[in-house]
Amino acid sequence: MTTYRRLGRSGLHLFPIGLGSMQFGWSADEATSQGIMDAYAEAGGNFIDTADIYTTWTPGNPGGVSEEIIGRWMKARGNRQDIVVATKVRGPMGEFGGEGRQTVHQREGLSRRWIMRACEDSLRRLQVDYIDLYQAHWIDNQTPVEETLEAFTELVRRGYVRYIGCSNYSAWRLMQALWTSDKKGLESYISIQPEYSLLSPTRANFERELMRVCEAYEIGIVPWSPLGGGMLTGKYRRGQPLPESVRADENARRRFSDKNFDIVETLEAVAGRHGVGPAQVALAWMLAQPMMTAPIVGANNVTQLGELLGTLGLELTPEDLDEITRVSDWERARTELEM
Repeated sequence: MTTYRRLGRSGLHLFPIGLGSMQFGWSADEATSQGIMDAYAEAGGNFIDTADIYTTWTPGNPGGVSEEIIGRWMKARGNRQDIVVATKVRGPMGEFGGEGRQTVHQREGLSRRWIMRACEDSLRRLQVDYIDLYQAHWIDNQTPVEETLEAFTELVRRGYVRYIGCSNYSAWRLMQALWTSDKKGLESYISIQPEYSLLSPTRANFERELMRVCEAYEIGIVPWSPLGGGMLTGKYRRGQPLPESVRADENARRRFSDKNFDIVETLEAVAGRHGVGPAQVALAWMLAQPMMTAPIVGANNVTQLGELLGTLGLELTPEDLDEITRVSDWERARTELEM
C-alpha cells in the first residue's frame, strides 16, 4: 500500500510521484491527457501540477490550456476532492509570451495586480473554488517580496488558495521570503519546486544550499525534471545519434557530458540487477533523499506513465544507493563542508 507524504509542515499529503502537465495540449492532445490522468488517479495518484503559462510556446496557444484540460477532466470525473491541484503564476501569458509587456495590459510577474487577476483566471480555467497549492513560478526582481507575499496572503484569507509555494528560487531568495513572512506575519512558502536530478551540475545546484534550507525549515520538495529532460531514461547513448524527441537538441546542448553518461550507465547497471528501467532507478534514488516529497514526472502516454509509477514497487539496496550517489557526487568547497 502506497504511503502518502506530507508536504513540508502543511496539511497536504501527496502521492509520492506527482503528475506534471506541461505536455497537455502540447505533445499530448486532450484525449491522451485525460487518459493519462485517469491512469494516474487509478494508481492512487492525487497530486497534479500545472502552470498558467502551459503551453504558450506552442503556436496558437495563449496559455492556460493545460489548466483547462485538467479542469474539464475533474469536472467530468467529479473527483475534485480527491485531487491536490497545484498551479503557478509569474510567467508571461499570450502566444509565445510577452502579451502587453510593460504596458497597463501586462500579464506576467508577481505584483499584487497580476497575482490577484491571474489567480481568478486559473480558478476559472480549472473550474474550482480554490487552489490547493499556488506557487510563484520564479522570482520577479521588479516586485518587492513583501508585495508578492501580501497578495498571496490575501488570496489565502479569501479562501481562493490553501497554501503557497515557490519554484526556481535560489537559497537566498527563499530565505528572504521566509524571513519576510515571519517578520510581517504573512503566509509562508511551504514548498519549493526546483530543478533537481542526478545530472551534473543540476544535483549540486540544488543540494549545495537549497536542500539545507529545506531541511532546516521543513520545506516540502516537489522537483521538476527529475529525469533530466529524459536524459536519465537511457534513451540517449554515448557517441550515438540523437533519438527523435522534442528535447533532443536541448539535452545535447545542456546535459551531454562524460560525467552524465557515466551516471546514465550506472543507472542502467543497477536497473539490470533489478529488472527495471533506469528511469525507475533514478526516481527511486530521489525518493530516498531527505525531505523529498514527490518528484514531478510528465508522460506523453499511459504506457510511459505506468513505467514511471512502477518505481513505487522498487526497493534499492543501500549498496545501490551508495553507487548512484558516488557516481553523481560533486566537489564541496570548504564552506560547504562546515568543518
